[in-house]
Amino acid sequence: KCNEMTNEDVIRQMDDLRKPFTEEYVNSNTVIRHFDPTADDHLYKWHRDPQDRQIKALNKNDWKFQFDNFIPENLEINKIIKIKQGEYHRLIKGKTPLKIEIKF
Repeated sequence: KCNEMTNEDVIRQMDDLRKPFTEEYVNSNTVIRHFDPTADDHLYKWHRDPQDRQIKALNKNDWKFQFDNFIPENLEINKIIKIKQGEYHRLIKGKTPLKIEIKF
């Protein structure tokens, strides 16, 4: 599929700033994010965050989480994943909706 893309397509995807989730505010250090399995794959980008955080899945799902240079792991319900400030990571999209809690 990558061979079918033009340079313009690649640049357009890299510059796409849409978010593949909706967010609900819980309190000053906690949000709930609802990830859409129908969102474009390219929106699930490698990224790093400006502060430490921990995440946990709140529903049964078929999504994966991956740290840079590590094998992807299943996002199991209530399993806490700690992410340090500046650490590269990503979500790997599944086919079911995903609901995660993020604590800053």
